[in-house]
Amino acid sequence: MIVPVLIEDDPPRPAPVRVSDQLERWLGGAGEKTLGSLIELFEEKSFALLFVLLLGVPALPLPTGGATHVFEIIAVLLALQLIAGSHRIWLPERWCRIELAGSSQQRFLAGLMKLIRRLELLSRPRLRFLFDHRLSNIIFGLLVIGGSVAAFVAPPFTGLDTLPALGVVLLSLGVLLEDILVVIAGVLIGASVSGRAAGLLSARRTIDIGFAL
Repeated sequence: MIVPVLIEDDPPRPAPVRVSDQLERWLGGAGEKTLGSLIELFEEKSFALLFVLLLGVPALPLPTGGATHVFEIIAVLLALQLIAGSHRIWLPERWCRIELAGSSQQRFLAGLMKLIRRLELLSRPRLRFLFDHRLSNIIFGLLVIGGSVAAFVAPPFTGLDTLPALGVVLLSLGVLLEDILVVIAGVLIGASVSGRAAGLLSARRTIDIGFAL
């Protein structure tokens, strides 16, 4: 006699914790407000959060004159760790001790929380099974590198670094919120402006070559 065996479906994944609530508890809680403590709080999600923090400054609609290039370089280094399959961020100890409790940092984090809350109102988890896999992490890392490089090579004082950086910020927030629509919006913004920046650089090189001849 064959006894039927009931196979239970995998339990549904719990809804993601609101990122803004985690940041608010971290800012209002006890303990050091350092980069290292923020990484400890978000664990595997800290890659996406650091991409938001690093590219958030060049994403501001202000000419930076190349002052944010160091952030873009660090973002590329972190993206390479993500592509390599690392589940934890490695940063030099002195970088982990960087304080995020200063007045300017607090204002930036407060503005970041406002942006995240607005997205949380409009967003909901979509196609969550696509996130947090080896392949999706590789694609995420490659897209971050593409956006960071596009922001890095943008001519200074042109504002062309703003939208590639914004694309990375939205892409990373989409990963944090596990919403594929936010991810797609970030990719489209970054890709459209990266192409424009590449065209501008190509034209500039053509002009330089013409003058050299």
